[in-house]
Amino acid sequence: MASTLTKPVSLPPAEAAAPRRRTRVLALPEARWASVALVLFLIALPLDLLGAPAWTWGPLFAATYVAGGWEPGREGLRALKNKTLDVDLLMVVAALGAAAIGQVLDGALLIVIFATSGALEAIATARTADSVRGLLDLAPGTATRLLADGTEENVAAEQLAVGDTIVIRPGERIGADGRVRAGASEVDQATITGEPLPVAKETGDEVFAGTLNGTGTLRVEVGRDASDSVIARIVKMVEEASETKAPTQLFIEKVEQRYSIGMVVATLAVFLVPLAFGAELTGSLLRAMTFMIVASPCAVVLATMPPLLSTIANAGRHGVLVKSAVVMERLGQVDAVALDKTGTLTEGTPRVTDIRPLDGAVLDEDGLLALAAAAEHPSEHPLARAVVDAARARGFALLPAVDFRSSPGIGVTATVGGDVVAVGAPSRLLTGHQETSPAAALASELEAGGRTAVLVQVNGVAAGVLGIADRPRPDAAATVAALTKLTGTAPTLLTGDNPRAAARLAAEVGITDVRAGLLPEDKVAAVQEWEKAGVKVLVVGDGVNDAPALAAAHVGIAMGRAGSDLALETADAVIVRDELATVPTVVALSRRARALVVQNLVIASVFITGLVVWDLVGHLPLPLGVLGHEGSTVVVGLNGLRLLRESAWKRAGADVTV
Repeated sequence: MASTLTKPVSLPPAEAAAPRRRTRVLALPEARWASVALVLFLIALPLDLLGAPAWTWGPLFAATYVAGGWEPGREGLRALKNKTLDVDLLMVVAALGAAAIGQVLDGALLIVIFATSGALEAIATARTADSVRGLLDLAPGTATRLLADGTEENVAAEQLAVGDTIVIRPGERIGADGRVRAGASEVDQATITGEPLPVAKETGDEVFAGTLNGTGTLRVEVGRDASDSVIARIVKMVEEASETKAPTQLFIEKVEQRYSIGMVVATLAVFLVPLAFGAELTGSLLRAMTFMIVASPCAVVLATMPPLLSTIANAGRHGVLVKSAVVMERLGQVDAVALDKTGTLTEGTPRVTDIRPLDGAVLDEDGLLALAAAAEHPSEHPLARAVVDAARARGFALLPAVDFRSSPGIGVTATVGGDVVAVGAPSRLLTGHQETSPAAALASELEAGGRTAVLVQVNGVAAGVLGIADRPRPDAAATVAALTKLTGTAPTLLTGDNPRAAARLAAEVGITDVRAGLLPEDKVAAVQEWEKAGVKVLVVGDGVNDAPALAAAHVGIAMGRAGSDLALETADAVIVRDELATVPTVVALSRRARALVVQNLVIASVFITGLVVWDLVGHLPLPLGVLGHEGSTVVVGLNGLRLLRESAWKRAGADVTV
């Protein structure tokens, strides 16, 4: 059965512009039929186990076979027409074979398990499509277009043409990609670039559809058609990545096709050849059924699933949601890692990192921070919140601010304790000869270190500079070191943030390969470049801008708490508690599971070979054949369950400890 995360996610044209709708589980036929099969099975099971007459539970089991098996059986027959022996059809045949020799309960259980698995895949696929569709809601459905006579009209965003001028007022989302022709503001474009702080925009600057305008009014000339906006391209890239990501199978499924064909042919031979030489029909059928049971790959299948499912459960207890066994297997194959910056390696929240009073200024660090926080307190800007939070963390009681004024892209001004305090961008507040002043030099020093510099002026005189930056997660450096040890190659930093901030963070956490200023398509191009070179890449991210790369990667992992809906649904796994250090541990655990799979395959092969030889060369009684077959299944199953233990997670963590 193909992995959910490798199924194409596409949107019909009629649905692409529709409001977001969450697919209801029972709206999916796979889920409905699996539910019916499960209910019927649960009703029949106690009747059978308690010794009730066969007429009470027999029809219920028969209905279970029909409800859970008709759709995979139909798909299997379609595949057979294309000369492919599908696992769905083999499942149905195996269940019917079990029923034919009296193992009705076992066959029904197989049908229910398979149907439930298919339903879960269908649900996950539908939810991914919902999230891709919901991404389109980021771009507003309407925009305010400026006409030639100076009047305005409200039009649907898709009606905008290249060259039109639109007006974006404070707090509105931008309706189209384009360039600012008039006005100044700050735009939150984290959904596109991942930058944690709003970006100042003025005449000539590029803006993107779906990003959020700040406190200024902008006039923007439309530069791209709605179907070619960055948001639309992200949707397209996620769809294309889902379609082109090669369908993968569990390790055992790579040989299952040939093995299954061989088993079917051999079973027919064991039945027909003796008949051709005059053997009794009943005896030949019994030998063939015994052969089918002992040659059945149940133990081989269980050699794979228990270790992988155990690792999924173990990872889940430690805050890592791995969406399928296929994903868990793929995690153990990665040999390179690409990490996003904001919200992944960092906390995603700007904080004050430097408080630098100017030499000779009357204010010390505490006084500078307290005065800046008092002036910024009425503002809702993220930088203002960072300054206020820093002051509160030191226990300062903020003085009241009056005559507060905010200028988009410049800063704020307020009267605090009788002094006029200005807090804002050094490049805007420092003019003329001040551009070469000590304050300007200090701001340049902080900016060169990847921080955002905020100048504080008191009565028109520079008093000091604050440095603000997004802090690395406490476990970021250790995680980078562990991933380097695990893969033999240091991770790469892929970020839409500015190069200076990216370089500063990379130096702090131990990354040398830094690629900054990237749009979503640039991240995808980097991942595809690695994949074409045969490198299996693990991408870790959290935002909408990371979703295409998460979909295109060999494995994508999303940070859970700050992650966007699209990233969480597109990713193959989710770090629920945002504990970055679990990433190398779960990769190491996956590698342990793969090793245990190989061990189980050896055990299963020895059992199957011995029983098959016994049946062909001698006379293997059917009960003994069933016992041997089930015994081998139990052995490999219990062996795989060893990875459920807490010690397995601890050993995997020890494997990557530097």
